[in-house]
Amino acid sequence: MVTQYKNLINGEMVETGGWMDVVNPANEEVIGQVPACGADDLDRAVAAARAAFKTWKNTSHEERQAACMAISGAIKENAEELFRLLTSEQGKPHAQAKGEIYGAAGISAAQSTLKLEDVISEDSDARLSRTRRVPVGVVGGIVPWNFPLMMAIQKIVPALMSGCTIVLKPSPFTPLTTLRVAELIADKVPAGTVNIITGEDALGPMITSHPDIDKITFTGSTATGKKIMEGASSDLKRITLELGGNDASIVLPDADPKKVAEQLFWSSFQNAGQVCIAAKRVYIHEDIYDDLSAAIAEYAANVKVGDGSEQGTGVGPIQNKKQYERVLELIEDAKDNGYKFLTGGDKDPSGTGYYVPITILDNPPEDARIVAEEQFGPVMPLMKFSTEDEVIERANNSEYGLAGAVWTADTDKGVEIAEKLETGTVWVNEFMHLSPFAPFGGHKQSGFGAEYGLDGMKEFTYPQVITVKKDNVVA
Repeated sequence: MVTQYKNLINGEMVETGGWMDVVNPANEEVIGQVPACGADDLDRAVAAARAAFKTWKNTSHEERQAACMAISGAIKENAEELFRLLTSEQGKPHAQAKGEIYGAAGISAAQSTLKLEDVISEDSDARLSRTRRVPVGVVGGIVPWNFPLMMAIQKIVPALMSGCTIVLKPSPFTPLTTLRVAELIADKVPAGTVNIITGEDALGPMITSHPDIDKITFTGSTATGKKIMEGASSDLKRITLELGGNDASIVLPDADPKKVAEQLFWSSFQNAGQVCIAAKRVYIHEDIYDDLSAAIAEYAANVKVGDGSEQGTGVGPIQNKKQYERVLELIEDAKDNGYKFLTGGDKDPSGTGYYVPITILDNPPEDARIVAEEQFGPVMPLMKFSTEDEVIERANNSEYGLAGAVWTADTDKGVEIAEKLETGTVWVNEFMHLSPFAPFGGHKQSGFGAEYGLDGMKEFTYPQVITVKKDNVVA
């Protein structure tokens, strides 16, 4: 019998009427059902969040921290169950699923230590002026399917720590782990502060345009981000958007191909390439291109593609059929245009599960779709470059600006190039490292606003300036 999961509304796990199936991408079997919420269910959740906000906004830092630490503890204590559930709905291998579960617990604990202090702008004989941060109100959080629990936590925790309450919508493709966490924390956070509801794609616009939601925080595609801006414009909701990326990695000629091949591989293929900050374009200096591309292809040949629950799997399936078909379309386009493949390029013959073989392209042109578009799958285009100025211009020639990386034996040179890249985050000699204490956000069409750190927490607040005239006391 398929397990049915409930939603969290006002501190209780509830059913809301109809049901949606959740499919395991490794075998296309239904593994769970979740409520299909409509407008009435959303209204209930928002009303609960609004009522809770009246009290929660006045709580102390210590009370907020205790709630977030309780969330962290619940995730950590149930990690074994949660990572297996995550693999079954998302597809990522167990090792990577463990990383997400423990990462979510760690982020919750770390961000619970952050505190927005008042700032004194004037303290003179005439007046005292200070800026405090006050919570926005009820937050609507919309979460994608590639890191469902991690993305949920990085919206829930800063909302709570800033004094807001939240109504969170997981992706309909990957709601199970988040709803299980909802069940685990239902009695650990005050009723109404955290509400988690599920629904089809139509629920997202309802959240965005709901008149009693004050802020939207969204992670997902740029196309959807634009629609959210439109929906939120009617009442000028505050918005944080973490959107798509077509991240470039630049490998300078002094890099050792044997040392960087494995790291470059995983910078593109972790989570089957379904990472917003994955290396989606890899530029390699012509002096080492042949050696490094051969080393990456050789490493790829020993990585197992398969069910994430099976031992030894390194790359799991694409999470859902729509994205699977898009990745296959990009591969077919590359084949139709005669681009050269170092590995992959063919659909998995088994016909069951959304598997795409590890695919590496050999120096496709800059205007190829697989270079110009975000593939979000296990496909890695390698391109040659000759000069620093050339590769910087090519890397920046994108509507996106989320992240990038530079690989070199000369870290000073790496930083010099990093400072010329038009992205929110740049790594030198590593990839995908994010700190809960440092802001993360995109430039250009990769979004705006920030997550993580004090900058991310400020996104959930308004500044309020209070000025007291000292020498004009009215009796």
